[in-house]
Amino acid sequence: MLEIVKSGGWLMLPIILCSIVAAAIMLERLWTLQQRRVLPRNLTRQVWEWVSKNQLTPEHIKSLRDGSPLGEILSVGLTNRQRDREVMKERIEDTGRHVIHDLERYLNTLGTIAAISPLLGLLGTVIGMVKVFAAITTQGVGDPGVLAGGISEALITTAAGLSVAIPTLIGYRYLRGRVNALVVQMEKEAITLVEALHRKQSFDTMGKQRREAANG
Repeated sequence: MLEIVKSGGWLMLPIILCSIVAAAIMLERLWTLQQRRVLPRNLTRQVWEWVSKNQLTPEHIKSLRDGSPLGEILSVGLTNRQRDREVMKERIEDTGRHVIHDLERYLNTLGTIAAISPLLGLLGTVIGMVKVFAAITTQGVGDPGVLAGGISEALITTAAGLSVAIPTLIGYRYLRGRVNALVVQMEKEAITLVEALHRKQSFDTMGKQRREAANG
């Protein structure tokens, strides 16, 4: 293996570095983007139980905010639950954009690696072929060994670049799709909470008005 790397020339170093960075990013994102970490099961139901039973405390909101991306979004809705519906939705959307940015962390880097890896391989191919033609110019075609070095460098760097780019592109597409699916689910959960809080606020207002009318 070491001999193959040496035969590929100096461009094998950035290609190998790209493979290490891509593998690290994919493993980190696969761990971070687990559904149980982003969307804890029954979290929205638990939040609604706190609200409906008037058991919601600042400690609950803080634990939500620090516990998961979905909890961070729901905590903003709870913090602004006494405000108008539009204000509440606006605050949730602002927080949602920050959460999505965090979920997409390093994905642009992964996409860049998928794009440049075959280009590095192509550059190695060009350099290898330049060496071949330079050897032909100076020594002719009588010595195959002189030509073999440039040709092997061209083929090895091309193969290495594609070997890095193909799995990296697959990982990038998969992780991008996972983020999109998680975002859609978080939007559903947030909308459900907003609607529930709005209905509760309306019922509380109506009940207060009725009590005031009865006392009046």
